[in-house]
Amino acid sequence: MCADSHTPVLLTEVIEALAIKPGGIYVDCTFGRGGHSKKLLEYTGLTGWVFAMDKDSEAVRVGKDIAECNPRFVIEQASYTRLSDFTKTKWTVAGECIFGRVDGVLFDLGVSSPQLADPNRGFSFMADGPLDMRMDPSTGVSAAQWLAKATEGEIKSVLRVYGEERHAGRIARTIVGERCKSPIETTGQLVELVARASPSRERNKHPATRTFQ
Repeated sequence: MCADSHTPVLLTEVIEALAIKPGGIYVDCTFGRGGHSKKLLEYTGLTGWVFAMDKDSEAVRVGKDIAECNPRFVIEQASYTRLSDFTKTKWTVAGECIFGRVDGVLFDLGVSSPQLADPNRGFSFMADGPLDMRMDPSTGVSAAQWLAKATEGEIKSVLRVYGEERHAGRIARTIVGERCKSPIETTGQLVELVARASPSRERNKHPATRTFQ
């Protein structure tokens, strides 16, 4: 059965920017839940091809459902950093690799709304769940595992550079101090620590927003 797809916020603008041509070859490097890929399939017509990749196993499951309904769609579980490898050695059309023949490539970077909505993924501060935050839960270390071992300086740097958190130093000290007492394993625990460490609040913004960012 073909999967329903999430509708991306800027779907119309993305499709217009790609200037899709019938029969073209396109790559969706961040499949998500398939909103862009399904539209690409629609616009490329009966002779076009869409190749997609995503690190999230749940996203790939949705993609496999689409592939069952459309032989011109191919998806792999992989990071977009492997784009060159797949276009040069694995993805083919009419027996030839698609490298140098691709008409458009799409990157829609960031966390998807289905990932945020699932407390078990650990991306959101709005509901308590395991402190994971991995795009692919089967590889690497979870956020909880990283926080258990990272130095105060490393935590501060990540919060300041990637989260633009102005209270990064205070939050890092609070995290290191708390983990000496008990492991920080849930999003709820982290939210409480960030709120406690934040001396001021931005209007209409949750104190943990930048940390989770």
